[in-house]
Amino acid sequence: MSLALVATLTGCVQTSGGGSPAGKTLVYGTTAYSVEMDDAGLNPHSAYSGWSCVRYGVGETLFKFSDSMQPEPWLADSYEFVNDRTVKITLKEGIAFSSGRMLDGAAVKECLDDLVATHDRAPKDLKIANISAEGNAVVIECTEPCPSLINFLCDPYGAIIDMQEGVSETKSVVGTGPYVAESVSDTEIKLHKNVTYWNGDPKLDTVVVSSITDGDTLTSAMQSGEIQACNGLPNSSYQLFDNSKYTISNGNTSRVFFGQLNYNSPVLQDEAVRSAIAQGIDKRGYVDTLLNGRGVVAKGMFPETMEFGSKDLKVPSFDKEAAKATLEAAGWVDSDGDGIREKDGQKLTLRWLTFPSRQELTLLSESAQATLGEIGFDVQVNSTSSHAEVRKDKAAWDVYSYSMVVAPTGDPDYFFSACCLDGSTKNYGGYRNDEVERLSAQLKSTFDPLERARIAAAMQQLIVDDNAFVFASFLETGIVTDAKVTGLKPHPCDYYEITADLDIK
Repeated sequence: MSLALVATLTGCVQTSGGGSPAGKTLVYGTTAYSVEMDDAGLNPHSAYSGWSCVRYGVGETLFKFSDSMQPEPWLADSYEFVNDRTVKITLKEGIAFSSGRMLDGAAVKECLDDLVATHDRAPKDLKIANISAEGNAVVIECTEPCPSLINFLCDPYGAIIDMQEGVSETKSVVGTGPYVAESVSDTEIKLHKNVTYWNGDPKLDTVVVSSITDGDTLTSAMQSGEIQACNGLPNSSYQLFDNSKYTISNGNTSRVFFGQLNYNSPVLQDEAVRSAIAQGIDKRGYVDTLLNGRGVVAKGMFPETMEFGSKDLKVPSFDKEAAKATLEAAGWVDSDGDGIREKDGQKLTLRWLTFPSRQELTLLSESAQATLGEIGFDVQVNSTSSHAEVRKDKAAWDVYSYSMVVAPTGDPDYFFSACCLDGSTKNYGGYRNDEVERLSAQLKSTFDPLERARIAAAMQQLIVDDNAFVFASFLETGIVTDAKVTGLKPHPCDYYEITADLDIK
């Protein structure tokens, strides 16, 4: 969407003869919607597009998270574990898709059947063997004990859509949410209110979600009034909106910025090199200086505030001298005085792959390049929108840095299953630890929350000890709005943005 068009749309609030608004439009600029993020379009059964489906008010899941990240019914009314492998979910009465079709057990079965048949992560997470519909309920049978099934059904890929309407050529879907997709592209979603919404009257008539991945452009659009709300401003821009004309809503999340090390890389098969990388990342300097304090230093993969967090985790401290000593002891020395260490004629080169649409990742690569360079690494940064293609070639990179919400289901199993195991879809570096595999199987069959937290802590320590990942910072997200805008604020799980409560005074 051009900013000129945005300006036109923001001016389309009209009034009737009585002076009351006949239509309200809000334009929302965000860096979090793009092909690079695997969330373009609204089809929840494709990659991470379910996040867009739920974020922008088109789809809803059976369960959602409270502000304390506890699952609670949404489209569902209740659930019960029939046994440790079977759950019966009863739906709320009187809910309809925006197509007019009533939501019932058969509609949920159709949707979930398609999800597990087509999605990359859902089958491994949900372990569904069979789904049966019983009037206004569904019974889900799993192949093994399913203690985290309700948590996984909160994941946006579980948004319930009308499969009789299907997915349009533009990747649009029909859901039960407060807004209906009028048009969808890779850079813009135009929504209009769902006049038959089951959970209240949406306050706005039209919402335009515009992908503006350049931070300076997003800042300028917000300053000029071309958009009335935004998410993903550069950290240095927030001070520009700290006045009565705007509202800044901040929230801590479990989205972490981190690097995954490639175990297929010959240089990273050297344990000393992996250890030196972990010792050579200045997390505090990254957060305080480059992120302007808008973040929380990460010890491990989970925030310390979570029950299964990293409070007691033992991690390497930032220590350049210790990193140098580690490399020296392993035979990596700078014999020619050019500042880059070498061993057996091989330079200590580190190919750092990332992508530009997340400003925090660009800053992390710059920070790592500087501090690791002082230790004797030659850090070569490749920040490219084609990162997904590059990472497929295991010989093309050594460290891949990206961001991920590590506990979007409020449960530790999510990150382990997604990133740390054989067959994990996001285990791009080929990491494997037999004890982690064993503990993962134990975690998946354990129902007691305290025991799950204990197992998760043990797994996290093993992974950190292996230096398979380097976790730098958790995101402090900020949504900036015009002061007249209400009902838009961040949530700890990074979902639930466009709701029926969103309004312009």
